[in-house]
This record gives sequence, C-alpha cells and structure tokens, in this order.
Amino acid sequence: MRILAASALIVSALAAPSAQASEADFLKSIEGSWNGGGKVLRSIGGESVNVKCSMQSDASDASYSMNGSCRALVVIKRGFNASVKAAGNAYSGTYTGASGKPSSLSGSRDGNTISFDVTWANEEYGDRKATMTIQKVGDDGLRIRTIDRDPSSGKSVVTTDLQMRRS
Repeated sequence: MRILAASALIVSALAAPSAQASEADFLKSIEGSWNGGGKVLRSIGGESVNVKCSMQSDASDASYSMNGSCRALVVIKRGFNASVKAAGNAYSGTYTGASGKPSSLSGSRDGNTISFDVTWANEEYGDRKATMTIQKVGDDGLRIRTIDRDPSSGKSVVTTDLQMRRS
C-alpha cells in the first residue's frame, strides 16, 4: 500500500512540470509571422466581406500576443491585437479590434485549440458576448474564428473566419 501511495506521489510530481512544458511548447509553436485571409460578417443576417490579413505573434513560456491587420475592399484596413497570459492551460487577457477598445478574453486550451469567452468593450452583433478560437492547423497553419449569437434566433453565427499560413 505504501509503495502504491509513493508511486502515485512520484507520478503526480513528475506530471506537473510536463503539463507546463507542453503549454510553453504549444505557445512557441504558434509564434511567428502569418499571412492569409478569410471572411468577416458585417452584420448578423448580412453579407460577409473577404479580407486579407497579416499578423505577427510572439510567445513566451506563459504568454502569447498577436498584432496584425486585415484589409477589405482594397481601401479599408483595420488593426487588431491581443495579449494573453497562461496559467496551466487557462488563459486570460485582452483583445482590441476595430472599436479600438480592449475587450476581455478568458478561456482554456484543449489540444490544438485555445477557446476564449469574449466580453466585447461595446455591443457587437446585438450583445457583448462571443466565443473566439485560435486553432493550430498542422505545422504552418492557424485558424482564428469568432462566433456570436444571433439575438433574434439565438443561433450561433460565425462572424470571423480567418485561415492564416506561416510566412
């Protein structure tokens, strides 16, 4: 019985640093220069606009930041940035988009995807809540999505869907 308890203690002590290392490794794996594009919904029930985007992201053992911009219709350019801190697989931080005001992010990572609950600084698409995901796709891909709720139907609507490639 003592051997079993000692074994469990050793295994749990060894597992904790490994979890932290995998988080740092994951963050480093999505660091770099990215280019791509996708679609952004102008309003719930409205049409999507094609965008081209570029982004630089930086990572440390316990933080991740991104700074970029997207261009639509040749003349419209909007910047965005985010900065989050990791504690284990839990994340919190801020995102600043077209409004220029910081919105709060809080979430966690599961596999290759960080999922955030977003509280917008201003009302967006009928409320102040959304979900944002940052997903690592293969070695050189990144997908960033924002999902809002249609206030009239209650259904989830993808409002931003960007496919980025390491450049």
